[in-house]
Formats: sequence, C-alpha cells, structure tokens
Amino acid sequence: MIESGPFERQVVPTADGSLSVYAPAFGEAYHSLNGALRESEHVYIRHGYDQLAACRERLAILEVGFGTGLNALLTWERRLRSAIAVDYTAIEAYPLPIDLALGLDYGRGLHRAGAEDAFTAMHRCPWNQPHRLDGRFTLLKRLARLEDFEPRLDSCDLVYYDAFSPNVQPELWTAAIFERLRAGMRPGALLVTYCAKGEVRRTLRAVGFIVEGLPGPPGKREMTRARRP
Repeated sequence: MIESGPFERQVVPTADGSLSVYAPAFGEAYHSLNGALRESEHVYIRHGYDQLAACRERLAILEVGFGTGLNALLTWERRLRSAIAVDYTAIEAYPLPIDLALGLDYGRGLHRAGAEDAFTAMHRCPWNQPHRLDGRFTLLKRLARLEDFEPRLDSCDLVYYDAFSPNVQPELWTAAIFERLRAGMRPGALLVTYCAKGEVRRTLRAVGFIVEGLPGPPGKREMTRARRP
C-alpha cells in the first residue's frame, strides 16, 4: 500500500509479524524492521512506562511523533493492568491517513478485548481536543511541529522520544529541543528513545539530564534513557 501526502508512505512488514510504515523520502521506517511491536514494547513500555507506573497514581506522558499510534495503544493496554490513570499527549506534524493507519491492524494483534476499538478511536478522534478512551486514559493529539510546541513547565512524567533519526531530522535532536522538553518534565521524569548515538547522549547530558545506555530491542545493541534530576 502507498499513500501520498506531505511525503510518500508505504506499509511494510517487520520481522515479528507486525506492520510498519516506510517513508522513502527519509529512507527510514517508523519502527525497526526487526519488529515494530517488539521495539515499541522494549523501548517505551518496558524501559519507560513500567519504570514509573508501579509507584504512581497518575502518569502524564508526552510522545514526540504519534505516527502509527502503536506506542499509545501499547500504553493503553498496559494501563489496563493497574489502577493508574494516564494523561497521554502526542505531537505529530504529519498525521498518517486514517485508512492507512487503521490498516496496520495493531488492535487485533494485541489479542486484548477492546483493543481494536481503542486503536480506531485513537485515530478517529479530533486533533487538539482531549479524548477520553476510558475512565483512566485520556488522549490529546497535538497537530504541531515539535519546534513550535511549548510544554507546560514541570507537567510531564515520561517522554517517548520517537522522532525520525538524527540522520534525517537533525533539527529534532538539538540542545534547544531537549532543553525545552526538560523544562516541561517534573524532577525524576524519564525520557526514553530508540536512538543510541553518542552525539545525542552528549547533548542530553549537556542540558542537564542523567543519561544511561540500556540494551536495545532485537537488532539494535543499545537504546537511551535520560532522567531529569
């Protein structure tokens, strides 16, 4: 399947059986071709969400790059396992066409009651308006460029940093961007990303994060987690 828009997108299979989206203009897919589902679970859920959810009653999450909605759906599913409430904000400058996104069929792949309806609702709900998926999960999709986004000070517990790589979008991996995100994060908040480039880690440290390298998902040696002191 091929869709046009701000740039061309193609649906592609990945090694764990889940689908992803490839952007020829950038020469990159939205997820690892070694497994879209496994990458998102490993980086954002296991090393991000799970690190905070056990000790919180409420969690404010900011996702940079809503993309296919997979990270949001996995977070919704994980939240069902506890009484925690989640306020999820996602920034996206170039939304996927709804038919393309729903064709990825992530909801069915989770084998969780209600997942298909939740995934559909995530993509069909209006932009820039909060939408309550259930009693304890609220989604706000912000149609905006990250460069123009100003998070509220000390408002966020967890950042999923899932932008295209520094090789193709270096403007999204600068000290200015990370300084702004850090200001929006509460003390002790985490930022997790698939990216393990030394330059990115040095930039995160330079703006005041405590940075650690962690084992990466299948096909990738390392990932990065940063904490606001």
